[in-house]
Amino acid sequence: MRHEPVLLVIAHGSRDPRHAATVHALVRRVRSLRPGLRVETGFLDFNIPSVRGVLESLAAEGVRDVVALPLLLTRAFHAKADIPAVLREAPRRLRIRQAEVLGPSPLLLAALERRLYEAGLTPADKASTGVVLASAGSTDPEAIAVIADIAREWRHTGWCAVRPAFASASLPRTEDAVRELRALGCERVAVAPYVLAPGFLPDRIARGAAEADVLADVLGPAPEVARVLLERYDRARAPMPLAVGA
Repeated sequence: MRHEPVLLVIAHGSRDPRHAATVHALVRRVRSLRPGLRVETGFLDFNIPSVRGVLESLAAEGVRDVVALPLLLTRAFHAKADIPAVLREAPRRLRIRQAEVLGPSPLLLAALERRLYEAGLTPADKASTGVVLASAGSTDPEAIAVIADIAREWRHTGWCAVRPAFASASLPRTEDAVRELRALGCERVAVAPYVLAPGFLPDRIARGAAEADVLADVLGPAPEVARVLLERYDRARAPMPLAVGA
């Protein structure tokens, strides 16, 4: 019998207990969407189990195939350096494929809108509402460019305007983007945190949203986010096509 690779969800970890609780809630939703799939969780820092510990346990059980999925929205330092470094130290008996990060994805835009509607907006409010797409921030130019691209794409779905903002490392800050949308004449301003779990930087986003009319919740275990995880898993586990002439 051929077994599917184990899905190892790799989260950053945080001293804030809300972070791990949200990650576990998301993983439970993934399991509910695909009951036959084994899904494990490992943290890079602060929380247990560690990624290294999970990999060692899987190898000890006799598991051979693992898809390691970074619980990240953009390809920044953790996806490019930290996670590959940890995976290179895994037991040699494991065959590990690193999946792509979650974003960008139309499903994540759907999750953002879900959170805004849960916070009190309706589809009828879109044309008169400006939205701040508030992310954690990064020093990686690729990650910053992706957030700007998402904001431009989201604007075309009917919002009055969409502006990116960052809680760290980059500008503008959430509060500055809120004021810019006010100045543009949007009747109301909403802040949509483009983050997966609560913590220090999401709290900073929330403080920056003090002058906004609506503050959405983090993406967390939204069903659309769980579906993105499974899409990334399926893509990573698919066999590579043979080259022509091979």
